[in-house]
Amino acid sequence: MKPSVVTIEPNGHLCSDCAVRGVAVCSSLNTAELREFEHLGRRVHFNSGETVFSEEDITTSFYNVLEGVMRLYKLLPDGRRQIVGFALPGDFLGMNISGRHNFSADAIGVVTVCQFAKAPFGRFIEDRPQLLKRINELAIRELSQARDHMVLLGRRSADEKVATFLLGWRERLVTLKGLSDTVPLPMSRQDIADYLGLTIETVSRTFTKLERHGVIEIIHGGISLLDSARAEAMAAA
Repeated sequence: MKPSVVTIEPNGHLCSDCAVRGVAVCSSLNTAELREFEHLGRRVHFNSGETVFSEEDITTSFYNVLEGVMRLYKLLPDGRRQIVGFALPGDFLGMNISGRHNFSADAIGVVTVCQFAKAPFGRFIEDRPQLLKRINELAIRELSQARDHMVLLGRRSADEKVATFLLGWRERLVTLKGLSDTVPLPMSRQDIADYLGLTIETVSRTFTKLERHGVIEIIHGGISLLDSARAEAMAAA
């Protein structure tokens, strides 16, 4: 199924009124630059399960996530899936050194992105050092998240892994929605398992255990964090 495409109109409103402008790659642009910038992009909508881009595809576009959540993953030689991250609104995808995507990206639920063709985008940033600086900041953040994920996949118990994941996910959502003890989890338990290097059975048992011990409450579409101090102690173990 092909994604539906809506071209961004150069009317000075779609970019300036964007809900994630303050945290996105375009946050460094002034009003005049923003009007020029919006000519470069188009809004693309993906339904749940649709592929935004695939591993090893030649990079022809960059993507600024506007709405929804994406799973980022690699397929191992034996067919198993390793999820390497989850993209949220404000994340910028597609930057790489090889010229090919080094992971695949699928939509979890409905996703909207702002898509930029690689060549025009590259020309646009040439004389805008503040935009290049913002891209570098996002790249450094992505590298930091990747290092944290490597540690998470190491010698840690299932309890520690799940607690760390829940706290980390909550922290990422704070930037978008503010602090809350209710943590929506749009991804499936299998997604979480593939991210943490666990089986789905282990993840499900761990969620149940954390609920039984009063650390979380499992609710529709996510969890409620009941004892953040205990969760933090588990994550720090």
